[in-house]
Amino acid sequence: MQTTTRPVITLFTDGAASGNPGPGGFGIVLKCQDKEKEISGGFALTTNNRMELLAVIIGLEAIRWENAEVQVFSDSTYVVNAINLGWLDSWESKGFKKVKNVDLWQRFIPLYRKHRVTFNWVKGHAGHPENERCDALAVAAYHQAGLPCDEGYVANEK
Repeated sequence: MQTTTRPVITLFTDGAASGNPGPGGFGIVLKCQDKEKEISGGFALTTNNRMELLAVIIGLEAIRWENAEVQVFSDSTYVVNAINLGWLDSWESKGFKKVKNVDLWQRFIPLYRKHRVTFNWVKGHAGHPENERCDALAVAAYHQAGLPCDEGYVANEK
């Protein structure tokens, strides 16, 4: 039986909000071998951290196979440290008490666990080409007219 080795997927992400809370957006550049895909979206009222995390979620949801090796590059210490420093495991073991963005973290967990994901922090606004592109996508997304409501943000703030 022949086994196939799949290529590494590189996922660049960024989130932005104007006002925090305010209009917000996310930007994603997904690369695999010679293929590249850009994804973005925005909301009328949200936070920067929600958009940073949602960018990773949407990027992982775009992967078409399971058990992919994924390298995530993000300028969000919130997202990167939640994984690399074990915060997410602690939050989950304590039932997410007093944790913000629980809806997104619970959406993230099964995606994260179905792949082999490594998180890498990159300095934002420092000339990293893909990070700059993700930022431009995120900002453009929240400048669009008629943005939907971030229902998770609204529910968390009640």
